[in-house]
Amino acid sequence: MTAPVTTPAAARDAARGTGAPPAPHRRRRIQHPGAIVAFVAPFGLLFLLFYLVPIGYAIYQSLLVVEREGTYGAATEVFGGLTQYALVFQNEAFWTSVGRMLVFGVVQVPIMLGLALLFALLLDSPLLRGKKFFRLAFFVPYAVPGVIAAIMWGFLFSPNLSPFQELTKQVDFLSADLVLWSIANVVTWVFVGYNMLIIYSSLLAIPAEIYEAAVLDGAGQGRIAWSIKIPLVRPALILTAIFSIIGTLQLLAEPQVFRSFSSAVTSTYTPNMTIYATSSIPNVNLAAAFSVVLALATFVLSFTFLRITRKKAEA
Repeated sequence: MTAPVTTPAAARDAARGTGAPPAPHRRRRIQHPGAIVAFVAPFGLLFLLFYLVPIGYAIYQSLLVVEREGTYGAATEVFGGLTQYALVFQNEAFWTSVGRMLVFGVVQVPIMLGLALLFALLLDSPLLRGKKFFRLAFFVPYAVPGVIAAIMWGFLFSPNLSPFQELTKQVDFLSADLVLWSIANVVTWVFVGYNMLIIYSSLLAIPAEIYEAAVLDGAGQGRIAWSIKIPLVRPALILTAIFSIIGTLQLLAEPQVFRSFSSAVTSTYTPNMTIYATSSIPNVNLAAAFSVVLALATFVLSFTFLRITRKKAEA
């Protein structure tokens, strides 16, 4: 007699019929761990050298103080604990600049993201003609370096250099009351296209079937934009808002350029300008403490904003 041949499928079925437990699932072994390490190692090395090491060095520098033997003695760095951080919280100019940037962000960021969302919706609308031209026109300002953009707008705002002198001589855009919003104009002009591209990419990822269903239900383009597009691109809006919060507290190039056009912009006008001026004294240890505190403040604001928006989305 010939013994019956049992296939793997038959054996599995027989085991199930008799109530036998299925064989445990074995995890597949990684076939090429060396290749994974080879791909990850360049990023890991660069991340370590240009991100983690500078952060660690800044924290280390912020814990040191400079001591001298006598008035003209040699300077030596010794461990000072939290001495530099005590000076940070006593520095009125630094916290004034932080407050100025918070006011700047509360006004400028919503306007910039609102324009970016509007432009993205226009590009995604079937009613707009010449989309390639407008997509390029909206994005081109971002290709202009921030320093060049600040110089260009500085000349346009200058009463004696502007081609619109009839306006600039009546309204001093570089005065102490308006120079902050002139800088906000430059930042908005540069970064609207960048944020628009992120939101527009999110709009392109929405399935067309959703729009077709809305049209069959009688919804117009305005209703589709308000009830479908904007809610679905909320993650992109949150992402751009976080980027904008971080960029606001790190503002440096534009106000630094505007110092040559307006005496209202001081060396401590923004937190980063305060850090730069402090390190130029030189007082590297206090500048490092400023940097650490500013980084922590940026993290807290970004994380708080993310938590608030996530709770609203889950509600």
